[in-house]
Amino acid sequence: MHIFKNAKLGKEKREVSFRKNIHLEELLNSLNTTLGCAEEKMIAEDSILGPKYPLLFIMGPLRSGTTLFTQWLAHTGVVAYPTNLLSRFYGAPVIGAQIQKLLTDPLYNFRDELCEFDHSVSFESENGKTKGVLEPNEFWYFWRRFLPFHEIDWMNDDELFRVVDREKLVKELTSLTRVFQKPFALKSMILNYNISFLDRIFDNALFVQIKRNPVTNVASILDARRRQLGDERAWYSFKIPEYPELKDLDPVTQAAGQLYYINKAVTGGMSTVPDSRKLIVQYEQFCLDPRAVFKELLAILGLGGKNINYPGPEKFKVSRKGQVINQKVIEKALLKFL
Repeated sequence: MHIFKNAKLGKEKREVSFRKNIHLEELLNSLNTTLGCAEEKMIAEDSILGPKYPLLFIMGPLRSGTTLFTQWLAHTGVVAYPTNLLSRFYGAPVIGAQIQKLLTDPLYNFRDELCEFDHSVSFESENGKTKGVLEPNEFWYFWRRFLPFHEIDWMNDDELFRVVDREKLVKELTSLTRVFQKPFALKSMILNYNISFLDRIFDNALFVQIKRNPVTNVASILDARRRQLGDERAWYSFKIPEYPELKDLDPVTQAAGQLYYINKAVTGGMSTVPDSRKLIVQYEQFCLDPRAVFKELLAILGLGGKNINYPGPEKFKVSRKGQVINQKVIEKALLKFL
């Protein structure tokens, strides 16, 4: 039985450079099916020793800066995260994490036998996709193992409690913190509408909400559609519950609604999380002063009292700083949802 049922291996509508590698998909499906059996036994026996660390769920709309924020998190070194290497073990992430440590952790280096692995983390990406063994990965294949979504990428919390293997999900992610001996941070926007579900099933869940100027966010969504799908009319990213009412609208209004409803859902979910376990990050402010965000991050991770020096850049370039070409059109579209 294939462990990953949601991989669409047929004809895709993506531009050529964004299409999946069918040979890779088939190999990974076979590999993960085999390794998944071993991981199930390991997880059931609770053989991964060590303390449990918190999980950090990154929430927010598409094109809001979540990739840059995740790369920055990885660069700081205070958290572990899904890498491009780890993502290939979506059906057996705990085994994958151990293999990653074996191949890339200097602690296990023997006479530079595997020195070709690049340990650096850059701040480059294309539509959320990074390049490099240890660069952050969106980890969607992992999430889709547990989420039996169909046409719409959403179920309400009651449905999720009924269909999701919560015990396995919690054990796998918790075990990753033990393998890496750090908090584990991952993009979780596939559950933007289900923050309360995550909060209820994880004992030690922390949440980060990324927000961006709505006009530039909509402009970025339209650009991503053109770049990846070749048409700004084509829906890009997860199909949210409001997709049926948005799908036939003009591209700008559709993207504005997509952004509005996601922000509304995330803000509503975050409002139920205690202040001590959440961090709200405004993209533009983060770019101007990431050092200040680092201080807030340490506080919610429980590391505020430790003398940890900030290791990152002093600032990032704010993309689309200033006006966008169709600003007035976007502003008008956004007003329709207020």
